[in-house]
Amino acid sequence: MGLREWAMGGVLLSPFLIYAVLALLLTFAVRLLLRLTPLGRWVWHEALFDTALFVCILALVTRVLGPL
Repeated sequence: MGLREWAMGGVLLSPFLIYAVLALLLTFAVRLLLRLTPLGRWVWHEALFDTALFVCILALVTRVLGPL
């Protein structure tokens, strides 16, 4: 995909913003799956876990979709 700006309605958007939104959606999906399974009860501090999960997923999304 590369790190080119995206134009949406005359507004230039950074690709990192799009990566962050995608990572946020994936984080919500993973967190929902964890709450539906017994693995969700092993989470000690939910806010800290959610933040760490978001950072990990954002790093993965940036690595997969970012420039080589």
